Amino acid sequence: MTDRGKKIFLAICIITPFLLYCVYYYSIMVKNAPYRFSDFDSITFRYGLGDSLINTYSSKTGDYQYINSRDSLVKETVKLRKDDLLYLHRKAAELGFWNFPREISGDNVPGHSKNSPHYYVEFKYKDKTKHVVFDIQNNESPKLNDAAKSLITEISNKINDARDRK
Repeated sequence: MTDRGKKIFLAICIITPFLLYCVYYYSIMVKNAPYRFSDFDSITFRYGLGDSLINTYSSKTGDYQYINSRDSLVKETVKLRKDDLLYLHRKAAELGFWNFPREISGDNVPGHSKNSPHYYVEFKYKDKTKHVVFDIQNNESPKLNDAAKSLITEISNKINDARDRK
């Protein structure tokens, strides 16, 4: 058998089945991913001091209410584009939002104030919902805090960008 024939035989018998198996395996993994954007429904974002999460946003309805600098409640309709929602979905996946605990609180921190800023983030899908309550004074896990703060910043930036586009 020539050298060229050996290479062709090797490609047909070993490399081709391996590549086909990889395509098959990873296509099933992607199809069965726990949180897929194709199943995405909405994002709910609430924030405020202490337990009063007065500032709210719902991507399903586009309702956005917040307290402005003059302490008056402002209600607007702000719609996020599909690209914005896809970006936030991917950002949440990148930061490990699906592995966050339900509550990230600073209750056991000495000198913890009950009126510290709290955030509620919920990603809703067709079959599953993931929500997290985050207290800004929590300092138990710096990496988790940084990831949560980064996600909160991204969500609020996208909402403000959509509001400015309007």
